[in-house]
Amino acid sequence: MIGSKRMPVLFIGHGSPENAFEDNEFGYAWADIASRFPKPVSVLVVSAHWTSRVCEDADQTRVTAALYPETLHDFHGFPKRYFDFVSPIQGNPALAARVKGLVTTVPVRGDASRGFDHGSWSVLSRMYPDAEIPVVELSIDEQLRRKDMIDIGRELATLRDEGVLILGSGNIVHNLGTIEWNGDPYPWATEFDSFVRDALVTKDSEALVGFEKHRQIRLAHPSVDHFLPLLYVIGAAEKEDPVFFCETVFAASLSMRCVAYGL
Repeated sequence: MIGSKRMPVLFIGHGSPENAFEDNEFGYAWADIASRFPKPVSVLVVSAHWTSRVCEDADQTRVTAALYPETLHDFHGFPKRYFDFVSPIQGNPALAARVKGLVTTVPVRGDASRGFDHGSWSVLSRMYPDAEIPVVELSIDEQLRRKDMIDIGRELATLRDEGVLILGSGNIVHNLGTIEWNGDPYPWATEFDSFVRDALVTKDSEALVGFEKHRQIRLAHPSVDHFLPLLYVIGAAEKEDPVFFCETVFAASLSMRCVAYGL
């Protein structure tokens, strides 16, 4: 039954938009994890692709407020059919208003012009291919203290009891400039991925807040946008134990590690 139990919290290593279209281990893993808990009433996504670094309109925290957000094709160099794809996922203005009321760490503004980027629709198209579940997306202000991002996650955690799935979409290691399509994982990629895994297992939020001090940070994250959704997730997880799935380091420098809480 939809909304019949407390929803989990997920962090999905989303990687390339091709994962929405091609048969591979990543899309299968996302579909499988969705089958392990009841369908949510709605989904709240924190995506690496809506941040103040990449979007001039995201210099503060915003939430999508349109009923029919457009499909953003925020990538290049892929087949035409990827750009022709229009996601039928609807928005949820009522949930957007609820988010604005729950978050007190920072002001949250509704944004009726923002669409869904591939950090949202590529994952959700595999988890819920019928697109029957409405979605809102929360932006990331990269100027916020990292601790504030965890606090926002904590404030949003109450939504879990209202049937809302909280989903962070990014990558624990993300360096597109060093990709080797058939290469073994770089030692620095494995080191940083293991550091994050261990910190999640031991619930060491201090280490995760201070991730930018890690000696491999410049290689693991030339820009930190793909790591930051994880901080919202661990705030919303409320000290639950992580369950890891899809732990591949793909193309040598892209960690596809996914984490679930509350299954």
